[in-house]
Amino acid sequence: MTSNEEQQFLNELEKKLWNAADRLRSSLDAAVYKHAVLGLIFLKYVSDTFAERRTELAAQFRDPAHDYYLGDDEALIKEELEVRDFYTEKNVFWVPEIARWDTLQSNAKLPIGTHFMLKSGKTEQAVEMRTIGWLIDTALDHVEKENPKLKGVLNKTYTQLSIEADKLTGLIDLIGSIPFQHASLHAKDILGHVYEYFLGQFALAEGKKGGQYYTPKAIVSLMVEMLQPFKGRVYDPAMGSGGFFVQSERFIEEHQGTLGNISVYGQESNPTTWRLAAMNMALRGIDFNFGGRWASTYSEDLHPDLRADFVMANPPFNMKEWKSGVKDDDPRWAYGIPPDGNANFAWLQHMLYHLAPNGSLGLLLANGSMSSNTNNEGEIRKRLLLADCVECMVALPGQLFTNTQIPACIWFLSKNKHPRETACGRKLRERSGEVLFIDARNLGFMKDRVLRDFTREDIQKVVSTYHAWQSGAGYEDVLGFCKSVTLAQIAEHGHVLTPGRYVGAEAVEEDDEAFAEKMQRLTQQLGEQMEKGVELDQLIQQKLGGLGYEC
Repeated sequence: MTSNEEQQFLNELEKKLWNAADRLRSSLDAAVYKHAVLGLIFLKYVSDTFAERRTELAAQFRDPAHDYYLGDDEALIKEELEVRDFYTEKNVFWVPEIARWDTLQSNAKLPIGTHFMLKSGKTEQAVEMRTIGWLIDTALDHVEKENPKLKGVLNKTYTQLSIEADKLTGLIDLIGSIPFQHASLHAKDILGHVYEYFLGQFALAEGKKGGQYYTPKAIVSLMVEMLQPFKGRVYDPAMGSGGFFVQSERFIEEHQGTLGNISVYGQESNPTTWRLAAMNMALRGIDFNFGGRWASTYSEDLHPDLRADFVMANPPFNMKEWKSGVKDDDPRWAYGIPPDGNANFAWLQHMLYHLAPNGSLGLLLANGSMSSNTNNEGEIRKRLLLADCVECMVALPGQLFTNTQIPACIWFLSKNKHPRETACGRKLRERSGEVLFIDARNLGFMKDRVLRDFTREDIQKVVSTYHAWQSGAGYEDVLGFCKSVTLAQIAEHGHVLTPGRYVGAEAVEEDDEAFAEKMQRLTQQLGEQMEKGVELDQLIQQKLGGLGYEC
């Protein structure tokens, strides 16, 4: 967990860098500029961690008390510092000379056509400077070739970018100013935070499009802390830039766990977003399995045999065109065939299919998923309830997302509600036949004119309520906020899962009620009002007649 001083350092650094980078953007679209900035941040990271390890090795080679001691032979020390095994044994990427940051930063200022000397092994050769974009692409290409884990990950398109040479040089100098060391933070800590901050800022800059790869940090934190992925396999079938994996890592670190105790699996159909996620994992030293390539989760499941302990996702809401290449008899549709025009229950069933017997699942969906009865959705929801898979429903406030104003909810599902102990050591009580409803629509604050956010206290309120209900220790229903409900009571409400129906809220929000049900209720209210109107007209006529007035 970062201290206040460390967090202040990171916050000031991130804002300074973003403001400077944004000034260099000129007229370039944020979606394109994003890859230019994040690719350079990644290159800076691998170079800095390499330099950090190199400094550590140099000290060991000169230390008589160390096993690596080489005496006073500086030529031998220099040679040994270029042995790749010393780096890979510590999971540090091997960075050839052309990709090292000092080489890149100094040669980026050379006039086009200038030759510079480059060492490769024990030989040196003259290399012609073509363009700055070529220099960056060459550096990335060499890093990728030298490190099999990065195959196909790096976005080598700098020669195609429409960025003026001085702006690109300025960007290199700016990212070069990021310190790779701090009193208590290392390159991984600093550049990982910068990378994540830039992802969020680019998502804001891109608006609707940016939400396709970035889930707001507060929502990710809420879901991760409710599920507590402390040990086991973590899977996200719509991973975007990998935010759930990053937050899982933080959760483990904050609870003094071991990062090696989780294994990360993901899938993403967008190639540029897939690369963002892979770089995000590499930045943090998280071992990952993203299927080796990008592909549609529906038509090409890259992890068919995976049964994950924790499944988390924020897929596109109400996705319409999803079923191409997917059959109705797909084994994933155990609770019913999802409608062609809405993928909500396809995502849900896909994730449940990949959930281990004692696993936990958290899924963000549009509010309509809780009440819709159209195109088999109501029947699927009913079957999920009859199978006792639904554990908790959380209604979220509006304006949390950069890419949509559609109100959202979180589904938490489980295949086992019987007593057991979690990976974190929490003891769960018997919860069969019960569902917890949490209405969090009144939580949060407006952090600007457009977006809402959760405070740390908001997140803790929801998390502690859920965990208390699971364990049975200290849980109480709270009017207007939370209520534990039986499956029989839910059946009385037509298997609708809207928290506002159960927690005792004063009013039902517009988006919490299916259109047909709303029309029926409003028509009935109108009829009642019209009947009362007729009665009042008759009463008025009687009173006026008694006073001698003609009606």
